[in-house]
Amino acid sequence: MKQSIRDKLEHLANRLEELDRTLASEDGARDMNVFRELSRERAEIEPVVALYREHRQAEADCATARELLADPEMRELGELELADGEARIGALEAELQRALLPRDPNDERNLFLEIRAGTGG
Repeated sequence: MKQSIRDKLEHLANRLEELDRTLASEDGARDMNVFRELSRERAEIEPVVALYREHRQAEADCATARELLADPEMRELGELELADGEARIGALEAELQRALLPRDPNDERNLFLEIRAGTGG
C-alpha cells in the first residue's frame, strides 16, 4: 500500500477517535445541527476505518505467519496462513482504494428518467 494512502487512512482513524470523543462529551449534544453534522461525518468514515483496521490485522497475521516459516514443523501451516493473508490484504487494499474515492453528493437523491418515443432511428 502506498504511504500516502496509509497516511490518509491513519488520519481518518484519528479523526474517528476525535469524533467519538466529541460526540460522547456533553458539549457534543448541545447544538443539534453540529451534532447532526458530526454524526454524518462519523457515519461516512467509520466503514473506511473498519476496513483499515481489518487491513492492519491482516498485515499482523502475515507477520505471524512469516515467523511460523522459521519453524520446520509449522512451515506448511505458515505457508497456508501467509498465502491466505496476502490474498486478504490484496482484496482489502482494493476495497480501501474504492472506499477512499470521493462520494457524489447526489448519490442519495432520487432520479426520474423520462423516455419518450421519437422519430428517426
